[in-house]
Amino acid sequence: MKKTAKTDNSSDPKTLCYNILSTICILTLATVLAFSFFHITRSDPANIALIYILALIIIARITSGYVFGIISALFCVIFINWCFTYPYFKVNFQISGYPVTFVFLLSISLIISTLTTQLKKQDKMILERERAINEADKERIRANLLRAISHDLRTPLTAIAGNAGNLLANYKKMDDALREQTFTDIYDDSMWLINLVENLLAVTRIEGGQVNLTRNIELMDEVVSEALKHINRKSKEHTIRVTRGKDFILANIDAKLIVQVIINLVDNAIKYTPVGSVIEIHTDQKEQWVTVSVSDNGPGIPNEQKPRIFDMFYSGANKVVDSRRSLGLGLSLCKSIVTAHGGTISVSDNQPNGTAFIFTLPAGEVELYE
Repeated sequence: MKKTAKTDNSSDPKTLCYNILSTICILTLATVLAFSFFHITRSDPANIALIYILALIIIARITSGYVFGIISALFCVIFINWCFTYPYFKVNFQISGYPVTFVFLLSISLIISTLTTQLKKQDKMILERERAINEADKERIRANLLRAISHDLRTPLTAIAGNAGNLLANYKKMDDALREQTFTDIYDDSMWLINLVENLLAVTRIEGGQVNLTRNIELMDEVVSEALKHINRKSKEHTIRVTRGKDFILANIDAKLIVQVIINLVDNAIKYTPVGSVIEIHTDQKEQWVTVSVSDNGPGIPNEQKPRIFDMFYSGANKVVDSRRSLGLGLSLCKSIVTAHGGTISVSDNQPNGTAFIFTLPAGEVELYE
């Protein structure tokens, strides 16, 4: 972890310029208000002092250190003496109460400056602590990701190598059914690895919680169709329906990432529902938002698991994912991608049974030129 040296920002040129300009602007505004108030209402100079006290408090609060507060307090006392006490436009240090006024304003400046300095130090400490916590969280996520990847890559690669070696050595001895099953196992492991790589590529596009988007106006029917070309082979064991609320639904999206969202949600439904289940992908548009839902009629998700369902490395077993085909990136990535588009994603119970994932995306419009 990098260590940052503690420096006093008050000597920084930008900070110094900000302090000077802030002090001049506030004192100028206070003087204009005081002149207006004094000449319109002919108020007592003691009331005019309240305006400068307020200005002094603001200066002490927004500037760094004590210097500008002390200089402002001195200016306020002299200017009140010069402009708002008789004889006007003359400095008279013999006025009764003048030392008390100066000490009072100076005390206010020192107290506010001290409190402000302490608050700024506390804010800086809190900010540094939060930054350290965020860095620790990032390191933890990286460590979990690397640990999960190393395990999840090794297992299917070992299976592919073993099945391929078995085919090379015993191909002629195998019957047709055994050959087909071996090829199927290799295909399944390969497709799972491809999906894992796609998810990992999406992870690399997430930097500091932000996703780098390449937006275009896309037809949602084409996006859904593209996603269905890459879903789990076991989708043949389920009934997948695609419906829409209206024709020609357009969205302003990064198509490749949204395709990955739909793949992850459909694969998730295939994985956690029994053979023969119905999975429905429905798209609709309401005003400026496109709504996409992926629902199934499977056993559903327990209520206690729903609040954490989008956490990275979280599985239904309520533990860090560390088993084959369960890296635990899919739903977390879905949330990150949808959020980056300005939309929302949620999970709810499907009726009469099952689970429904619903997410929103900004609608797109095509400009027609004559």
